[in-house]
Formats: sequence, structure tokens, C-alpha cells
Amino acid sequence: MSNTHHEESFWTKYIFSQDHKVIGIQYGLTSLLFLLFGFTLMMIMRWQLAYPDTPIPIVGWMFENRMLSPDMYNSFGAMHGTIMIFLGVVPIVVGAFGNYLVPLQIGAPDMAFPKLNMASYWSYLVGGIVMLIGFVLPGGAANSGWTSYPPLSVVATAGQTVWLIGMVFLITSSLLGSMNIIVTIVQLRVPGLTWMRLPFFIWAQLVTSFLLVLAFPPLEAAAIFQLMDRLALTSFFMPSGLIVGGAAASYAGGGSPLLWQHLFWFLAHPEVYVLILPAMGVIGEIIANNTRKPLWGYKPLVYSVIFLGFMSFIVWAHHMFLTGMGTTMSSFFMITTMIISIPSVVILSALFLSLWGGSIRFNTPMLFALSFLPMFGIGGLTGLPLGLATADIHLHDTYYVIGHFHYVVAPGTIFAIFAGIYFWFPKITGKPLNEILGKVHFIFSFIFMNLFFMPMFFQGIAGMSRRLSDGGMAYAHTQGVVHYNDFMMYASWGLAIAQIPFIVNIIMTIIKNKDKNPDPNPWQATTLEWTAAPSPPIGHGNFVEIPSVYRGPYEYSVPDEKEDFTPQNKK
Repeated sequence: MSNTHHEESFWTKYIFSQDHKVIGIQYGLTSLLFLLFGFTLMMIMRWQLAYPDTPIPIVGWMFENRMLSPDMYNSFGAMHGTIMIFLGVVPIVVGAFGNYLVPLQIGAPDMAFPKLNMASYWSYLVGGIVMLIGFVLPGGAANSGWTSYPPLSVVATAGQTVWLIGMVFLITSSLLGSMNIIVTIVQLRVPGLTWMRLPFFIWAQLVTSFLLVLAFPPLEAAAIFQLMDRLALTSFFMPSGLIVGGAAASYAGGGSPLLWQHLFWFLAHPEVYVLILPAMGVIGEIIANNTRKPLWGYKPLVYSVIFLGFMSFIVWAHHMFLTGMGTTMSSFFMITTMIISIPSVVILSALFLSLWGGSIRFNTPMLFALSFLPMFGIGGLTGLPLGLATADIHLHDTYYVIGHFHYVVAPGTIFAIFAGIYFWFPKITGKPLNEILGKVHFIFSFIFMNLFFMPMFFQGIAGMSRRLSDGGMAYAHTQGVVHYNDFMMYASWGLAIAQIPFIVNIIMTIIKNKDKNPDPNPWQATTLEWTAAPSPPIGHGNFVEIPSVYRGPYEYSVPDEKEDFTPQNKK
């Protein structure tokens, strides 16, 4: 397909673009900036936890007495969680990677609905900006945790209102984007690209998009209901007889705070798989490419991803064991939680077995991919006790939960994001990233990531509660583990410094002279984005001519072939 599209202005080409590649880059840059901001909030919180009575350095002038008040600490905690998940990780794994790569890997000229795609990005950006406005409102940003539990969230500061409005925009963005991805994969695959010839990454994006389409609407309805409770004094989530500030609350009552928890976790547990499934898809592509052999158990991997995705809808209440739901319901959700661990183990085992007998290339993407496997393993295994009601009584709302979740998301999903950036950067720009800087980035990120999150398990087992602005110093039972706060504060700063080589690498590579004849397939990969499209792909249409597919996605080291990789579009 030739580039015969009419000449575009700067605004229509780069700002209000309908090109999936530009929108993918917009998502990527925006989400990385949000991740940086959310990480900064965390570093300030870590200083507060380590030295609760000591002025915060560098940025302390922004706060009263140069320290975080308990209310401000709560705001930072709530916004850190919201920003990192809803404004950072999800937009980059689905919005950036999904938008950029899905059409290229299935041979499509663009997404099925380009205008809808543009609307999805701008809805996401508006939602993020609206949420951040809370920081300049009286009382500060939302301070009811990233879960926004009523009744506290309903009587909280004005920042909670803009948080809810922003959440409605973000959910709308996810619904538009995920429906677009589903239709694109179903309808725009090139001839020969049957379901069992799809790259594993495409399967991960497809299941993830179904999760978003099915799980987000209940939360969007709940966010609107909570807005009505705040602004119109309705009582969807407000119980009768509520006393606020020593006086009876001016609500009719009769609502249920637990209803919000059910609606929230019906989304928020599938949300965990929205984070991890695209990451698994990225890791699968990189492992197959750098072992020079097919993924072990392609069909079991696909079936496990599908089962994992849809099983995630019937495990949400393991977050609510302490609400008194009864033994029958607790038993049901314990069983389903144990069952859902099986496909996760299958996927992780298949990825490990894919390494066996491979001619492994230890480049930067592969190093991040290899580290993903044990790190996600730690995150997954530490989650099993939380799925048992008896163990959860002790561990619920402690730092053990924080450690478990962060091992899944940080050295898990975020390492997969780094792996994907290093792997597909030559496709996006036509320029490979520097390997030495990449390996420095990996080594120090790996070290400080573990130094940062591992002590959380020890604190949690000792019973240290989360959301304590003084880091647990006021409690006798935490005195044996409170010193870890100092250690983790320094580890968080080390982790921040470890990202400097990555930033330098990106900037240096972008500004250096462009290779006049960039290798369209520097990794010697087999999938269509590498074998059928130039690097970077052409502006409109992606491909010089629409490819056809004749084989599976990972035909590496095929006997009797001249090279150790056989492209999907080779007859």
C-alpha cells in the first residue's frame, strides 16, 4: 500500500492524529511522564516513612513545616496508586504497545476505528489532568486511597470529586480503546493469519481488551453513583445513622458501603491481569526471538491466557474476606483463587521451558525478560496466602500485601515494559538503543527493585499496617521491623538513579543522526511487524504492500532452512 494520503498539518499529524502509530507514541510518552510523577510521590512518601519528624529535602518547601501532614500523606498514597495503575502502567501496556503493535502484527493498515482511537487518547489525557487538578484544590487531592472506599470517600475533600470525574474519563478511554482492539483483531487480520497463527502478544491484547470491556462498566456506574452521593446527597453507598464530625450526616441513608467494594473489586482484580497479560505477551515475543526456538506449548499458553482472563471475574471477593461475608462465600472465593493460580503457573512454566535448549542471546530486552520470570513468580506465590481466609486475617492491609502487589507490577509488569521498549524501539525509530547503557540500566534496576520491595514481606508478616504516615513507629509490635523503612528509602532513591541511563539512552538515540538504511529486522524476528514493514513503518498504511501469512509466528531454527528464522509471510 503506497502512501497516497493527503498532506497533513502539524496538528492533524502529531497532535490530533488518527494514525495508530502516532497515538501509540502519544500514549507511551504521556504514560511515562505520569509514571515519573507517581514515582516522585512515592519517593517523598518513603522519606516521610523513614524520617517522619525530619524536613523533606529538595521539595520540602512545598509543604507546611517542610513535612507531609497525615492528610497530605494519605493524598500522596491515593494518587500514587491511581497514577501508577490507571495513568501509567495500563495506558502503556494497552494504549502504547497495543495501539502501535496490534495492526503491525496482524498486517492491518490501521486500527478499525481511527477516530475512536484518537478519542480514546484524549479522553485518557483529560481524565489524568482532571485528577491532578485535585492537588491545587482546598484540602488537596483525593485522600481516600486508590480504592476510594465509602463512606470516607463521600465526605472527603473536593479532590475526591475531581478524582471521580477523572476516573469516568479514564474508564471511557479504556472502553473505547479496548473495543477498537477487539474489532481490529477480529476483522482486519491479513489472509492466512488464522487464530492459531497469531503471535502470543496478540492473544494477550485480545483477552486484556475483553477484560476491560466487561469489567470497567460496573466501576464507571459506581463512580457516577459516588459522585451523586457527594454532589446530590443520594445514598447509594451511605448507611443510615452515620455521624460525621460529631453530627448526624445529612444523607437519607440506607446505602451500602460494601456495594462499592464489590463493584470496585469486580474491576480491580481483573485489572491485575490487565497489567500482567500484555506483559506476558511482550515477554513471550522476546523469549522466542532470543532463544531462536518456538515458544514451548503455544496452544496451552493461548488456552491458559483465555482461561486466566475469564476466571478473573469470579475471584474478586478474596479482597473482602474481612467484611464478614460468611464461610460459604469465603470458601467459594478461596477455591476460585486457588484455581486461577493454575493457568498462571502453566504460562510461567511454558516460558521457563522455552529457554531449554535455546541459543540464548543475552541482549538488554532478553535480560529484562529473563528477570521477569522469577520476579513474577515471587509476586504470584506470595499472593497465594492472601487467597486463604485464615492467612488473610493476619496479612490483610499489611505491608505484605504491598510487597506482593509490587512484585507483580514493578519487577513484573514494568520490567516487561522496559523489555518491550528496548525490543521495539528500532521498529519505532529505525535506531537501536545503546546496549551498554541498557545493561547498566537493567543491572541496577534489578538490584534496587529487590532491595526496595523484599523487606515489605518481613514488615507485613510482623503485622505492620499500610497507610501509616509515621511508618509504624507508634506501634510496639512493629519495632523490630520499622528500621527497614530507612533501608527502603535509600533503595527507592537508588532505583530512581538507576533510571538515568535509560533516559539518557532514549534521548541520545533519538537525537543522533538517522541511519540512512536502517535494518528493518535487526533482531531477525519472524512476525509481520519486522518482516513486512520498513523501520519505521510508512505513515499511512504501514506496509508497502499488504502481506499474506503462510505459517505460525515462531518458526525459528527450522530444519533444512538456510537461516535460523522463517518469516510468517514467506511462502
